[in-house]
Amino acid sequence: MSRHLLPSSSGPSRRSLVLGGAGLLGLSLSGCGLGTSGGFVPSGQLAGPIADVDLSGAKIAVGSKNFTEQLVLGKMAVIVLRAAGADAPDLTNIPGSSSARQAMLENQVQMQWEYTGTAWIAYLGETTPIPDEQKQYEAVRDRDKKDNDLIWLPPAPMNNTYGFAGPSETIKKLGITKLSQLSEVPKKDLTFCVESEFNNRNDGFVPMLKTYGLTKGKDFPDSNVKVLDTGAIYSATDNGTCTFGEVFTTDGRIKALDLTVLEDDKAFFPKYNVAPVVTEAVMESFPAVADLFNPVTAKLTDGVLIELNAQVDVEGKDPADVAIGWLRSEGFIQK
Repeated sequence: MSRHLLPSSSGPSRRSLVLGGAGLLGLSLSGCGLGTSGGFVPSGQLAGPIADVDLSGAKIAVGSKNFTEQLVLGKMAVIVLRAAGADAPDLTNIPGSSSARQAMLENQVQMQWEYTGTAWIAYLGETTPIPDEQKQYEAVRDRDKKDNDLIWLPPAPMNNTYGFAGPSETIKKLGITKLSQLSEVPKKDLTFCVESEFNNRNDGFVPMLKTYGLTKGKDFPDSNVKVLDTGAIYSATDNGTCTFGEVFTTDGRIKALDLTVLEDDKAFFPKYNVAPVVTEAVMESFPAVADLFNPVTAKLTDGVLIELNAQVDVEGKDPADVAIGWLRSEGFIQK
């Protein structure tokens, strides 16, 4: 998840965990500072369940990572905060998870969307994911408040985790629907496209194979694995360069390319529910921030994010336009 510099998308780079990310968190951003992301952010008036939220007098800088999904969510946050009367500098498009996290820890930004699995493993140093989504969220929420004075608001239903997908026609021919059936696939068809970070992560490719009873180099040759940039994996999977490609489960290209995601039936991959994270100082001074974000977050399902990501990655729309379009369609911003 080093995911994605814009045109390369909504996937993993998103989570840019960077190997050894915990160590990288020690690098300070103060030497160079953060700059505004640039670009026009549309405005509007609050409506519906958030119509009466007033954050006048608040200054809440919004950060995000630099992949599609994060950019769309970041622009949503800027739009609704400004509509509520807050001064909300747009500091979205920070390169990488470690830099985005450090910006929060150093109070350069006071709000950004974050993934529970990323925080648990990359930021808080845990190695064993918690399979239950709610318990995973609660563990992250409690630790981050205690250790870092960061407040996690309730998470979205969406779970943008890792997965493996193949062309729907190919998957149908192979007669498989879940990862535990990979061991039934002929060796010649056990070909994979993965990104370099995922190839080396402790929640990545090799441990995943082990969980599902496979060993690279034993059950299939090393040459069956191609390491590609995240954006290239989708097209390589679609055109048959590999049978199975590493994907992010809310990436819009899954639907656009008619790929089928195999079920993670042994629950290997961590849960990556997204939630608004706000500094404790802001929440103490402006508790209505929760009233602003909770109704919005509750609407963010897998299907919604797949569609919004596709509007950027497939249709070429600007993340800010996609963000306000959805907010209007859901009745959070007046049309």
